[in-house]
Amino acid sequence: MEVIFKNDPLVAAIIAWFLAQLAKVVIAIFRTGRFELELFFSSGGMPSSHSSTVTALATSIAIDDGVESTTFALALIFAVIVMYDASGVRLAVSHQAKILNDFFHGKMKNYKMLNELVGHTPYQVIAGAILGVVVAVWYCH
Repeated sequence: MEVIFKNDPLVAAIIAWFLAQLAKVVIAIFRTGRFELELFFSSGGMPSSHSSTVTALATSIAIDDGVESTTFALALIFAVIVMYDASGVRLAVSHQAKILNDFFHGKMKNYKMLNELVGHTPYQVIAGAILGVVVAVWYCH
């Protein structure tokens, strides 16, 4: 088990995910004054943990294996797809959930509210990506 923790790209990605999720809780404390631990386990919000995780992975692979490696190419394409999805498809799902919740709330018995915090704005994706790069450079150097 300890061997897996010697894998710098994996550890950097986990640290970036953890810090992004923790940042969501801290940001909520400053915005609302409330400690909302459930935000740590949620998707969506600021910063994007999806972006921080995949950019930390890709950046640390670039540091370890070089940008000319096949592994880096794979990680980079994976990161682009994940970030595009987070700010495109998943953001659209968030908007649709809000519209449906507004429409059905109070009109339908036993209506279960849909999760509106699914996707990310481009700003949240960029902030997450910056966090991922910073964590990877810090951890892998």
